[in-house]
Amino acid sequence: MSGWEWLAVAVGGLAGGALRGWLGLLLPSTGDGFPRAVLVCNVVGSFVLGLAAALLLPGSGTLALVGTGFCGALTTWSTFSLDLVALLRTRARRTAAVYALTSLGAGLAAAWAGLQLGAALAG
Repeated sequence: MSGWEWLAVAVGGLAGGALRGWLGLLLPSTGDGFPRAVLVCNVVGSFVLGLAAALLLPGSGTLALVGTGFCGALTTWSTFSLDLVALLRTRARRTAAVYALTSLGAGLAAAWAGLQLGAALAG
C-alpha cells in the first residue's frame, strides 16, 4: 500500500470509529441487554461495504478509505462475540439467540443489498 492509501485507511477509520462511538451513545442496550448499537453498526457497515465493493475499484485509495478504514472501524465482530457471550452468561438465551440470528441475517442481507444497489448504479 502506498502512503496515500495508508492515510485513506486512517481517515476512514477515524470516521467509522467516531460514528460507532456516537451510535453507542445514541442507542444504549435495551433493558434485556440487547446491544442495539452494535447491531446497527454491523448492519450499516455490511451494507456500505457491499455497496463499495460493487462500485469501487479493487486496490483504489477510495476502497481503502471506505472498506478497510470506515467499515473496518464501524463494524465489530469481537464486540458482537463478547456481547453474545455476556448474554449467555446471564442466561438470557432468548435474547442471545435473537441477537445472533438477527445480526447474521441482517448483516448478510445488508451486504447483498449493497452489492445489488452498487451493481444497479454502476449500470
